[in-house]
Amino acid sequence: MSKRGIPEGAVVRGTDKGYDEAPKVPLKPGSERPVEKIDKVYPYMRPRDAATLILVRMQGSTPEVLMGCRAAAHAFMPNRYVFPGGKVDPDDARVPVATALDPFVNERLMRAASAQRARALAVAAVRETFEESGLMLGKPLEGGAPKKDYGEHWKGFLDQGMAPALDCLDLIARAVTPPGRPRRFNARFFMARAEDASGEIRHSSEMGDIRWVRLDEARELPLPTITGLILGEIGRLVKEPPDRTAQRRIPLFTTVHRKHLMLEE
Repeated sequence: MSKRGIPEGAVVRGTDKGYDEAPKVPLKPGSERPVEKIDKVYPYMRPRDAATLILVRMQGSTPEVLMGCRAAAHAFMPNRYVFPGGKVDPDDARVPVATALDPFVNERLMRAASAQRARALAVAAVRETFEESGLMLGKPLEGGAPKKDYGEHWKGFLDQGMAPALDCLDLIARAVTPPGRPRRFNARFFMARAEDASGEIRHSSEMGDIRWVRLDEARELPLPTITGLILGEIGRLVKEPPDRTAQRRIPLFTTVHRKHLMLEE
């Protein structure tokens, strides 16, 4: 492990020739976004649903986000710092929840998903965060622990009488991995307050060096391009908190006619 916990082999921002710097000014809807250059192009594959959870806490007036480094063995974004997250599992649509999604968040999700998929995406964000970091965004489940076994990855969560607290989630962005990558995801980025989560941070086989990172320092870590763009969106939302009692549009990072764009949906 090198200085500041950055794993050996990780490429620090500023020295990675395959990383385009984020724009100096915020992107506007319809404008082209930076994208990582790749040496090998993979056959076309359909993006898989995935979800990411960004936990934010304030240390005085300084925002911090929970991040970890993906293992070197990963085919997709190895040795890069990301937020906890991953693909949706089939059972995510059936896992009991303590609280339902905020109606505005649910409506935002359903702009590009069915009601069942929207719920599964939110549950996946909570599950992946628990699996990768040990932190649990949950509340007591009415009636206590479910009798059904929902798998090893829910041990220490559902069996303790807790279930996902979906009302704590805010949907802040969606991103579709460009074609030609070894993995492609249709990823939803959720944000929640750290104080709504419980548990102790632990490393996992999926992610190491999990820690709280100052928002102004996070951009110096080895990042996927999209993570850098999402960090910019988090900074904006922390500085200008959105009205949770009204609907809003969110950024959509996608590829249209071979152009990498930031749109709104």
